[in-house]
Amino acid sequence: MLPNRRQGNAVFHHRNAALLSVAEVEAPEVLTSKDLDKRLAEALKRLKLPTGLLQRVAGVKARRNWRADGDVRTATVEAARKALSAAGVDPADVTVMINTSVTREHLEPSVAVGVHHELGLPSSAMNFDITNACLGFVNAMTLASSMIDSGQAKYVLIVNGEDARKVQDATVERINSLEQVVREDFMKEFASLTLGCGAAAAVIGPADEHPEGHRIHGGVTRAATQHHELCVGDHRGMFTDARGLLEGGLELVMDAWEDAKEEFDWENMDSYVTHQVSQLHTSSIVKAAKLDKKKVPVTYPELGNVGPASLPITLAREAENLQRGSRVLCMGVGSGLNTAMLEITW
Repeated sequence: MLPNRRQGNAVFHHRNAALLSVAEVEAPEVLTSKDLDKRLAEALKRLKLPTGLLQRVAGVKARRNWRADGDVRTATVEAARKALSAAGVDPADVTVMINTSVTREHLEPSVAVGVHHELGLPSSAMNFDITNACLGFVNAMTLASSMIDSGQAKYVLIVNGEDARKVQDATVERINSLEQVVREDFMKEFASLTLGCGAAAAVIGPADEHPEGHRIHGGVTRAATQHHELCVGDHRGMFTDARGLLEGGLELVMDAWEDAKEEFDWENMDSYVTHQVSQLHTSSIVKAAKLDKKKVPVTYPELGNVGPASLPITLAREAENLQRGSRVLCMGVGSGLNTAMLEITW
């Protein structure tokens, strides 16, 4: 039997970290849910399922796709350049670069090394990948802030690029080609059809040298790894226990939310930027935490679930609506299950 462990949140506070910029690159091709219905027409007919499920159940009207292999790397580099330019940081001054993409074409080397090379970052810039499902970007922001607080890093560049095309194509082909596919099988792969492509980047730096930056105060993380088999995926597809994932994820988020009240006042933030999964997941969190849905921006209707890029893409778009001093809470849940919440003052 494992020894007793402390139950609750991991809590962290940052002293001198600021978000200097956040940028996105939108994939150029639009793939609507109606288009996917057409590709799945024979299977839907065989399974006696109606069209429009992606719109009605998930609230996803469309998602974006890259045109070709390699576009995701190009877009990731472009997002990084946009973020560095917006922050006024020279690539030569980057001390750490973290890639947080789930998407990867190979196991070795890291995705980070290719982006590091194309950006022309200095040899002194540490680079590596963080992969933690849809929480990777938020985890990297926390790590970057801690490294800046400790003096180990000055400017940390975080990047993410996601390419869902292989999963989309494999899922459609499997559902269409296998006569033994039943409704339960279809629903296990339903989440794969909500995935989209996109890229994002952010720069974190020392707050004392950048009064114009957005102060990162701290936050919490919490694990419920007993649910690690609820959503498992690779390039061949993503297989999900949708009900179990929703119930387990919601319980995890609310446990973290309630415990966080001892350290943070998050009940009246100006904006709640969440990872974009679906209409059902977003509305469930809004209802359970009693959030004002007007303060919860959404991008899933037109972009779908862009994995770890969803949250920074949504934050980049929400930035236009934020005023100096606005309080922002980034909230995410990743397969596994893990959750993280991070407070930023704009």
